[in-house]
Formats: sequence, structure tokens, C-alpha cells
Amino acid sequence: MKHYSRTILTVLLATTTATIGAQKPRAGVDMPIMKNKITVSNVLNEGRITWFASEEPVTDAATGLSTVKWQNTENRHVEGRDGRWAKSVIMTSRTSTGSFERDATFPYVKATSPLVPCGWELIEEDGETVLHCYMKMPADVVTNFWLASDETAIVDSETGVQYRARRSNPDNWGQYFRFRAMKDSIVDLRIYFPLLPPETSSVYIYGVPNWRLNGGSTISINRPNMYHFTISPYDAPPEFHKPRLVREARNYDKDNSGSWAEYTDAHLIRPLKHNTMALWRTADATYIAVAREQNWTREYFGEGPNDLLIDNNGKQYRLKEVQDYPNGNLFWVRGNSGDWIAFVKVYEPLAPGVRTINYIVPEGEPFKAWGANWSGTVESNLDVEQLRRNQKFFEYHPRVVVE
Repeated sequence: MKHYSRTILTVLLATTTATIGAQKPRAGVDMPIMKNKITVSNVLNEGRITWFASEEPVTDAATGLSTVKWQNTENRHVEGRDGRWAKSVIMTSRTSTGSFERDATFPYVKATSPLVPCGWELIEEDGETVLHCYMKMPADVVTNFWLASDETAIVDSETGVQYRARRSNPDNWGQYFRFRAMKDSIVDLRIYFPLLPPETSSVYIYGVPNWRLNGGSTISINRPNMYHFTISPYDAPPEFHKPRLVREARNYDKDNSGSWAEYTDAHLIRPLKHNTMALWRTADATYIAVAREQNWTREYFGEGPNDLLIDNNGKQYRLKEVQDYPNGNLFWVRGNSGDWIAFVKVYEPLAPGVRTINYIVPEGEPFKAWGANWSGTVESNLDVEQLRRNQKFFEYHPRVVVE
């Protein structure tokens, strides 16, 4: 048996999903050695599938083969661009790249199911990144199918670097095609990309319409084995630029904006998605930085005081302070419209072994002000190690103004 060097990067699907049972080695099927297994949030070691509606198969009386015309291809506009149709492809149990038939991948799916399950894995194999696209055959022959084209790419969501697809198997690049395999077997269609750098933490995938991979949502890539060697259990506390107090609060009254404290020269960062967070973990405290967009030259904010972290075991961690700003009182920040600033909240230290947290900000007490809003938020199942990797986004970034 030939063993292929491969590492699973992630397993994920779009839209309505159902969980696949854990796969086991099967007789007569190549099972490459799996090493440095990598997981994605809420997937762990299981795959997931998407269900597509299918037409009823039509059976040819002469050959006895059943055929389904695939109705879910979203790239119909491409047909008018080049008008080419590829030759038929027969998917066999053995090919130059391994096994196409994986009969036990969806063990609970009945042959009479009116829906077609499709799943995918992103895997490192022999110096390339390979997107394996799986589908349970609804008939012996599927026509009107589309796999990949010049639009197919993986994009690093942090750096913007594009990793363009190199080729596909079957080799029907930018074409509609038909393929044949045993009804109810699992076919494995593959798209090959350059190898992703080891520091890649999340990506977008584009140009794979029949698996709903058209960007829009990031796909996390977590390498826990690697982090055991590269990240210590604790961080040094964050050192943020200290804001300057312009005016202290005077007889603070939430309904009197003139009584609120005012600050300027906040810790500036590069633009980020609102509520992007980073975490620093120490033996004495947990530090969480949150990104805020400044929409006005002088804008009010409110942080705390009843914020909570709840770990994956249900333990709660209370907010102890908001660094350099009031904890629970509204305050002003003066800067430039278009600034992005960061606040640091200090919580009780996380217990050892905590992997995920829920970030809870209760709604603030109503107050009187123009556009008054102190809404709450809940962010669930946040990966602690991913939040630690976000620290780089909160480095001080001086304001650059061109007039």
C-alpha cells in the first residue's frame, strides 16, 4: 500500500449540515498515514456534510445505467463564455492519486435518500494543499457538473495573499463535464493549490460553486500540535499606549454628558472588523483587547462593569478593571473620525486547560444622549489560542494623515 504524506487542515461545509460518523480504515481502500492532525472550531475530528436536492435518476434501458443532471451548478454563465464541454470521466476505485470510492464515508445515508450529501477536506499532501470534494453518487452518471476554473483560489484572510488553484482531478478545468461511478459510492474530486505557510490561521476559498465555496466566510486553520512548541502557557501583560486624560468626571451622571470624563491620544490600531478581540493569558489575570471604530471626532464609549467570561467548563471570570478608562461609567474619547482604537479589559485568570470562552457584555443602563446606545453582546465558543494569535493586530499604529 502506498502511503501519501498528508495533513488534514480543516473540514467544513456551508448551509444546512449533518455530522458524519468517524471514519475507519476499510479493506481494499488506500488509507494514507495521517499526521499532525489539525482541527477547526466545532468540527474537531469529525467531518460535516451539505445536502443538495437531486432530480430523479433516469435509467437507460440499453445500458442499465442511471443518470442525473446536476442542477446546483452556479457557474452557468461560464458556458456562454467558452461553450466547451469536457469528455466523460469514469471514476474508478483506483487512480494515480488514490481512491475515489469511499463507500463508508456516509454510513447512515440510505440509498433511497432524496438528498445528495457533499463534504470536503483541505489537506496538505506531498508539498501541496489539496481540496478534496466528496459527493455520494445519486446515480451511475452525473452530468452538467462543474469543479474548478481560473476563479478557484485560497486567500489568506490576514495577509490577502492569493494561492491560485493549479489543476484538478479529474482534469476538466473550466468546463462542464459528466462523470461515472457506482451509484451510492463516494467520489473524491480534487483541486490542487500551492502549500500554505505554517503560520496561516484562516482563509477564504473561492471558485468551487458546487460546494458553496465562494468566499464570504473565513475558514479557521488551527495547528494545536505546533502551538505546543511555539507558544508558552502564559503571555507577558500587554503594554498599550496610555491615553491622556483631558478632563476628569465631575459629579458623574449618566444622563449628563457634560459630567463624563474625556480622554485623547488613545491606543491606535489598524482598521479591524468591529469587536475583533485579542487575549493575553497570565498567571494573575486575563487581558482582552477589543477594537472600536471612532465614527466622530468626539465620541462616547462605555465598557464594563458586569462583563463576564465563561469557559468551556462553565466557570465564570469577572471583569476587574478597564485599563486607563472608567469601568462602568460612560466617557468621551477625542480623536479623528476614522480612527480605530483599542480598549483593554482585565479579567480574573483563566483556569489551566481552558480552550474556549464565551464573552458576555450585558446591556448597559439606559441613559440620555444623542443616539444613546449601550447594547450588549455575546460571542460564543471563542478559541483561546486563536485570540492569543490576534495579539499582532493590536500593535500601536500611529495615525497617518494626508491633506
